[in-house]
Amino acid sequence: MRPRRMLRGAVAIAVVVASVLLLGSTASPTPTPPPVPDDPADPVRASEYWLDGARIRDAWQTTRGKGVTIAVIDTGIASVPGVFDQAVVGGTDVSGTGSPDGRTPLGAIDGNHGSWVASLAAGRGAEDGTGMIGVAPEANLLSISVGFGAAARVPFTEQVAKGMRWAVDNGADIINLSFTTNTLDWDKSWDDAFLYAFEHDVVVVVAAGNRGSGTNIIGAPATIPGVLTVGGVDQTGTASLEASTQGITIGIAAPSEGLRGVSADGEVVNWSGTSGAAPIVAGIAALIRSAHPDIDAANVINRIIRTAIPVEGMTRTPDPLYGYGLIDAEAAISSDVPTVDSNPMGDLAEWVRLFRRAESEPQPVPTVTPVAIPPLPAADAPTEAGSPLLPSADSLRYGTLPLIALTVPGILVALGVTAAARRIRSARARTPHS
Repeated sequence: MRPRRMLRGAVAIAVVVASVLLLGSTASPTPTPPPVPDDPADPVRASEYWLDGARIRDAWQTTRGKGVTIAVIDTGIASVPGVFDQAVVGGTDVSGTGSPDGRTPLGAIDGNHGSWVASLAAGRGAEDGTGMIGVAPEANLLSISVGFGAAARVPFTEQVAKGMRWAVDNGADIINLSFTTNTLDWDKSWDDAFLYAFEHDVVVVVAAGNRGSGTNIIGAPATIPGVLTVGGVDQTGTASLEASTQGITIGIAAPSEGLRGVSADGEVVNWSGTSGAAPIVAGIAALIRSAHPDIDAANVINRIIRTAIPVEGMTRTPDPLYGYGLIDAEAAISSDVPTVDSNPMGDLAEWVRLFRRAESEPQPVPTVTPVAIPPLPAADAPTEAGSPLLPSADSLRYGTLPLIALTVPGILVALGVTAAARRIRSARARTPHS
């Protein structure tokens, strides 16, 4: 448990004790937060269907995310008056091309992305109840700007690793990552960066990716054990065909179609994708941590997945499209959920030990006595080279002598046969003819 969170819990206990001392044996009830300014006639506010669909408005009766910090590692949260000015409490740039405070949008195409994400997670909304409002409108934001492709001078894997550490060191309770690499594996530098976040009790929320942009199956960082991966659904709660993807590490499903977001110039636009589903879940994680100040990251995730609404057609949990089901903010905050001792989305430290060979087992000492092999006989001494025209001992032994042994008897036999033939002809010549 992080020391800062323990202090927050200790402060809450002290307040309760003081109330008991002042009022006797009956503690005062938890005050209900003032109502969120909400103009139902405002077209922007009315278009945020997930506020009711995911029971976020119901959760606001308990908390709005006060005291919790969400780090958005993205293309930068722009300085939009009335939306982010009071929300962003710090930032940095890890791309090598942005401004030191992380507030300058990076990339000609993706420059608005970070602002869209942040507005969904913790946009403040106007005081008169109009305009875009985030899921946790009282949570704080950290803007960590990263660049994609030509928008950065630093390798992307290095940017993410550095951004994760900076977010942890600067008080993030939740880190939102709305991007994918489209590869199952990840750079080894991310092992230490994500472990650093988990060891410091930070909830890491990650987008699953979108088929419409070429992601047919989840990729890193959504494949890293311990992160809460978010899949996307449409307005009816059905898995999105274009604005989501599938994979066995998806933990929860949230709206990813017909979303709204505040651009860097302050304009509210329509957009889709699990890049928007992830900050909705990150905002709900902030509501949980605000309502339960002493809860650790593993139990924040456990509350989200254990109170999820099952979807008809799910054959197992986690399901490759929906994870454990649809997000329910009110249930995640108010339900009685048994605590867990470990992250239900996996253990990165154990994964590293098994698959990175970080801790190799010592090899057993051999106990079998080696077999003694007698030495080979000494080789024959080399002979001096002679003239190729003169016979050697081997050529006489294996060539000349056998040849003589076979040739001489043959010659003798031939001579005997010839002599016998001559005697016969002489005898015939001397015999008179009849």
